[in-house]
Amino acid sequence: MSLFTRPEGVTMVPDTREGSSEDTTDLADKVLPAVAPLFAGAQGEGSAEKAQAEAAEATAAEEAEASAAVSEEVPRQDETDAPRRGEVRQGTVVSVGATEIAVNLGKCECTVPMSDVHKLGPEAAAGIREGSEVSVYIVKPGNREGRVVGSLYLAAIEREWDRAEERAQRGEIFEAQVTGQNRGGLLVPFGRLRGFVPASHLVGTNASAQTVVLSHWIGKTLPFKVIEVNRRRNRLILSYRAARRQWRAQQKQSLLEDLHEGDIRRGIVSSLASFGAFVDLGGADGLIHVSELAWYRVDHPSEILQVGQEVDVYVLRVDGERGRIGLSLKRLQPDPWTLVEEKYQPGQNVEGTITKLVDFGAFAELEKGVEGLIHITELADPAPARAEDIVHPGEVHLLRVLRTDARNRRIGLSLKAVDPEERLAWEATRALQRKDDAAPAADA
Repeated sequence: MSLFTRPEGVTMVPDTREGSSEDTTDLADKVLPAVAPLFAGAQGEGSAEKAQAEAAEATAAEEAEASAAVSEEVPRQDETDAPRRGEVRQGTVVSVGATEIAVNLGKCECTVPMSDVHKLGPEAAAGIREGSEVSVYIVKPGNREGRVVGSLYLAAIEREWDRAEERAQRGEIFEAQVTGQNRGGLLVPFGRLRGFVPASHLVGTNASAQTVVLSHWIGKTLPFKVIEVNRRRNRLILSYRAARRQWRAQQKQSLLEDLHEGDIRRGIVSSLASFGAFVDLGGADGLIHVSELAWYRVDHPSEILQVGQEVDVYVLRVDGERGRIGLSLKRLQPDPWTLVEEKYQPGQNVEGTITKLVDFGAFAELEKGVEGLIHITELADPAPARAEDIVHPGEVHLLRVLRTDARNRRIGLSLKAVDPEERLAWEATRALQRKDDAAPAADA
């Protein structure tokens, strides 16, 4: 209600003083407009002060909340330094007792049972004395009233896991001895840990003979590579196959740089194929083409070599860009053609075994690595239409040397040029020889 509003039921008494001609109503009508702004200003100032107070309270509340949040996020100094279970701390041995040792971890002391220390082994346990710097795995953090219990052995295990992870990240190869097997693969020690090599990560295993194959690996020292580390599941997986592949790649590059044409190297036959034999030279395989196995004709490498056989080979060529090595076996043997012109003279009769028939005649072997051609016109007189009408592979005949060309590895032979009397005498001698050869067999 306005200050100058007349209440209901109240009669305004006119001012009867002398000189006053205006009633109270008129006075209110004149004064109210003048004082109203003053009251409005006073009311506005009160609202502003109230708003400022409310804003200050809100700011203070926000600051208090922020301070509380910071206090929750940042632990107290004593809480930050408190050991936590599973943590590895560095400390100094302060006392060694009969049943336990005490280790100073800085803000607190930790006790380690002597039985745990002995797990490190006699040599390591003997080295633990007062003043020794050690790593401790926190087993029981304890509290302000309790004791902190730790383990030196578990700390050593953690270091092994760290080492395994480093090897896995770097892809390093290490050597270790196979100590056992189970149904799925081999067991290999990795420091204080035990690694597992699945049978699928070996070389030369098969499912049907897995147990037999695995047993022969035990006791061997082999290269391995860490391919999986999971310390939570106590899982350390190793691979011999991956290590061998990486090692061979490194060795091959080194070998290619070291090999030169004309070198003589010792290797092991790793595999045989219809076109030749592969020889492991110690990190890289070289190929002996079937034509380089011997000076004579070889149908298949198995006629001369077998897998696992040690052989000396001659280095024919080295292709570093393509990573190929060409080898020869026959180059280490005397070339029979170097003596052909001394051993075989034109007009001389020689024995020859028919090896191959062709349209223009037949080839006959005089000795290992030396073959001559009987032209179709030299098979008979008149010349036959086909060589098989006169001779067949495997037959032995008396032949006459017509000419020799050692440089081009050629010898010309003739069947028809042999004198009939010489042929009869030769056949009689062969018959007696066959009879003599058959006699010991009959006696046996």
